[in-house]
Amino acid sequence: MLCNLARAFRLKFLIFINLQADRAVLPTSLINKRYLDTLCFESTFSHLLLNSYLNLSGSSSFVFLLGAPGCLFALFNLQLSESYGPVMTLYLGRQRTVVLVGYDAVKEALVEQADDFTGRGPLPFIMRATRVYGLGMSNGERWRQLRRFTLTTLRDFGMGLKGMEAWIQEESKHLAARINSTKAKPFDPSYLLSGTVSNVICCLVFGQRFSYDDDHFLHLLEIISETLKFGSSPWGQLYNIFPRLMEWLPGKHHKAFDKFEVLREFTMKKIQEHKDTLDPSSPRDYIDCFLTRLSQEKDLPTSEFHLDNLVSTVMNLFLAGTETASSTIRFGLNVLIRYPKIQETMQQEIETVIGQERSPCMEDRKSLPFTDAVVHEVQRLMDIAPMNVPRYSLKDISFRGYTIPKNTVIIPLLHSVLKEEKLWATPWSFNPQHFLDQNGNFKKNPAFLPFSAGKRACVGESLARMEIFLFMVSLLQRFTFSCPEGPDSVDLTPEYSSFANVPRRYKIIATPRL
Repeated sequence: MLCNLARAFRLKFLIFINLQADRAVLPTSLINKRYLDTLCFESTFSHLLLNSYLNLSGSSSFVFLLGAPGCLFALFNLQLSESYGPVMTLYLGRQRTVVLVGYDAVKEALVEQADDFTGRGPLPFIMRATRVYGLGMSNGERWRQLRRFTLTTLRDFGMGLKGMEAWIQEESKHLAARINSTKAKPFDPSYLLSGTVSNVICCLVFGQRFSYDDDHFLHLLEIISETLKFGSSPWGQLYNIFPRLMEWLPGKHHKAFDKFEVLREFTMKKIQEHKDTLDPSSPRDYIDCFLTRLSQEKDLPTSEFHLDNLVSTVMNLFLAGTETASSTIRFGLNVLIRYPKIQETMQQEIETVIGQERSPCMEDRKSLPFTDAVVHEVQRLMDIAPMNVPRYSLKDISFRGYTIPKNTVIIPLLHSVLKEEKLWATPWSFNPQHFLDQNGNFKKNPAFLPFSAGKRACVGESLARMEIFLFMVSLLQRFTFSCPEGPDSVDLTPEYSSFANVPRRYKIIATPRL
């Protein structure tokens, strides 16, 4: 009976699809646009209710197509692109969307035609949370000013350099001490890893680290984690497709925005503390530098250095700088528990090159080819941002013989790059050999793009790479990781998958290495 009910809801979703060499279109001329919005929403909402409350399973591709953009990577995979080409058009609700599939198409757009694809599209959940300010979702002159300033300032404070390496090494010691205190008993490392990674970005942005026992800090980490989960959940996807309708409906999205306001209040409090103690001649961190620039350009009408942009940019950095790297490290531990022989091989290599006393540094990478290969493969398989952050055509774009009209959402599908069969021997399996040559030396692969590419690639890429490598090596120097239920109990598929791939949480055991 429930299966028949599910089919009835799905059949109500009248969708007309015309797949051509480059297009998947809805003939909206056949459907009144208001009715289309209602119909799309009704079907998607019905799907969510059925699956949430009736616990139904089964295929619902049509609902995913219009109601869940996070599932695009599952629908528009490499097999589909082989039939219809790497440039496809579809409609998400009423929003025209172009999906770019495969390394060649993604690279051509983001790198070779970078100026055409720098636009950031309307992602309602993030836009509502940031109030359309800040670096993350900005375009034009605002984006240029904020990006240039942010990159320069973070580099001045050591991002990607030796100074930042020392901060990470110091934080690694705090992490090891806390893990030691578990005395080889099962524990959930999620918030501990989030706090560890967050403290690095906090040093850059706020000029301080926080104790792992700081209840307010732990609450903020919980909010960041829940924000990422919500953005990758069906409710978050639904909000991005139908933001106006969702504003009038009860649901988890309202609670998510309320929590985000707590993060905003924390950020504004820290900014005020910086204002009260600011010495322009001796900036301590990113906030100090921004406040100084704000004061210098307060009478310049074209300046983007004002309080709204500062608050939202700091929140951008705090969120992205916390959850992406910490989720990757957590997934890396899941992988090592799942494949203990790989963990053992890494430990042997680390023991030979570094030992257990000296802190690892980035210079060690060239002497740790297998370890470096595993770290890269963890990022490739995890696929932290499968859809990338959507781009937006700010003008008509000519691309591969097609015209992408102005105001089109563009999804460069990073998932298709990191899983492309012609570029990876076993794209769906964990395989460090993807990054090793026949002599066991590390080899690069141009399709390794977990942080995207081009002018809108992640501003913190160099920091994230450093954190992931140094924290993982430091952990394996000191501990062997396992879980109470054994390796086979670890599921490497994401707990949530959409805006980001969120790894599953497990209680793990960290046994000190003597």
